[in-house]
Amino acid sequence: MNGLLIGKQAPEFKEKAVIKGEIVENFSLKDFLGKYVLFFFYPLDFTFVCPTELHAFQERLKEFEERNAVIVACSVDSSFSHAAWTNTPKSKGGIEGVEYPLVADLNKHIARAYGVLKEDEGIAYRGQFLLDKKGIVRHQLINDLPIGRSVDESLRLLDALIYHEAHGEVCPANWKKGEKSMKPTSAGLNSYFS
Repeated sequence: MNGLLIGKQAPEFKEKAVIKGEIVENFSLKDFLGKYVLFFFYPLDFTFVCPTELHAFQERLKEFEERNAVIVACSVDSSFSHAAWTNTPKSKGGIEGVEYPLVADLNKHIARAYGVLKEDEGIAYRGQFLLDKKGIVRHQLINDLPIGRSVDESLRLLDALIYHEAHGEVCPANWKKGEKSMKPTSAGLNSYFS
């Protein structure tokens, strides 16, 4: 697999996940068809950059929900490890208070299907995938292990996808909600720069 999933149906899975501290069986992204999904991988529970990311997404969860979007996280840890981490206070490196699902990819088949498995260590890179309401991957970004991601950029990308779907126009570099877009034509480009 070459790792490029843009324009393709997101790889399907049914696995255990932890939601608000409870383990659920047969969790699937297909359950969210009709909503946008921000699906991201992180290396391991009980590590260092990871809790900063999970808390950062939780702090902005309502902004995603207002856009008809859900956040789902995944790592190669077990559902029991996820549950323990969600019950560990933030002050002790835990993610207590994180409400969105944490998928358990103990067999590493999800990370492999999404092209983010770091085979030599058996953990996932910081992969992030934005799925449209039909489950098609519209954006993917993969960071190396020490580089945390930006929630602001994740929201900007979601806004750009929503805008494009609603208006058919394209969103130029550094576009933010409310700013000028363009028609995907030569005339549209000329108009944008004029």
